[in-house]
Amino acid sequence: MEKYIHKDLTDKIIKAFYDVYNELGFGFLENVYQNALYFELENNQLNVEAQRPIAVYY
Repeated sequence: MEKYIHKDLTDKIIKAFYDVYNELGFGFLENVYQNALYFELENNQLNVEAQRPIAVYY
C-alpha cells in the first residue's frame, strides 16, 4: 500500500519544477518561472490553470 495518495502527481510537479529551474537558472522575475512551469506542466499532460483567483480571509 502506498503511503502517499498523490505521490505520482507530486513527483511529476517536482520534476517539472527542476526541469524549469535547471534550464533557466536563477535571476528571472517570478512571472518568467510561472510561465515556463505552466508550459512544462501542460507538456506533461497535467491540467493546469494560471493565476486562478482564490478567496483569502484575514
